[in-house]
Amino acid sequence: MFIAALASSMFALGPVAQAAQKPTIVLVHGAFEDSQVWGHVTAKLKADGYKVVVVDLPGRPSNPMPPDKVSLDLYRDTVIKALDATNGPAVVVGHSFGGIVISAAAEQTPKKIKTLVFLAAYLPQNDDSLVSMAQKDADAKIGPHLQIEKEKGIASIDYASRADLFANGAPEALRQAIPDLILDEPLAPLATPVKVTGANFGKVDKVYIHTAYDQVISPAFQAQMVANTPVRAEFTLQTGHTAFLTDPNGLADDIERSAQR
Repeated sequence: MFIAALASSMFALGPVAQAAQKPTIVLVHGAFEDSQVWGHVTAKLKADGYKVVVVDLPGRPSNPMPPDKVSLDLYRDTVIKALDATNGPAVVVGHSFGGIVISAAAEQTPKKIKTLVFLAAYLPQNDDSLVSMAQKDADAKIGPHLQIEKEKGIASIDYASRADLFANGAPEALRQAIPDLILDEPLAPLATPVKVTGANFGKVDKVYIHTAYDQVISPAFQAQMVANTPVRAEFTLQTGHTAFLTDPNGLADDIERSAQR
């Protein structure tokens, strides 16, 4: 009877134990964004039983700081602070420039990360920066629309081009809304080389989520980065750059697949 009761108790606790084993998912936005972009994805992940931590990088209205005080090291340390608050290694998702940020965090604290997920993101090698990598992406459309204001220490995107760059293929209502959601970005981190090594960053599990119609980081360059730095798994969303807005459920599903290994 004791064994039967114990087995029954273990069976009853099974789903809870399984839920507890799911890794925390840490979401890191990219340049010209803040954490609000993850709203729909966060809701889906939480509904599926995942704990989610959403990072707001410094230097935007949600985490204000003068641009001249913002650095890539500060971005990295913001992610590491979020990792410090998690139980066990986390799945860390970086969008766009966020790929460089999460790579820097992985180099510093590889044991705190279960998997790095690069969503339409820069997947860097040592000494790469957003600026140096963007210059190699011949098919990207963002370059002519990028405005650098050195005296203010910010980069911005031409307002009239924002819908085509970030919401191509999206419903018209989203195309009309997205220009006002794009933020100015502190300039210095974009030009700062990231330091990564094979001993730390190189040993962290990696997954890449491609975006098939991306105008910001071209599909061809996404494939080239993965060829240069192989990953465990790849998924492809039939979206432009902001998959979290145009296909949040599909993106959440791919993040969950990335977490399962």
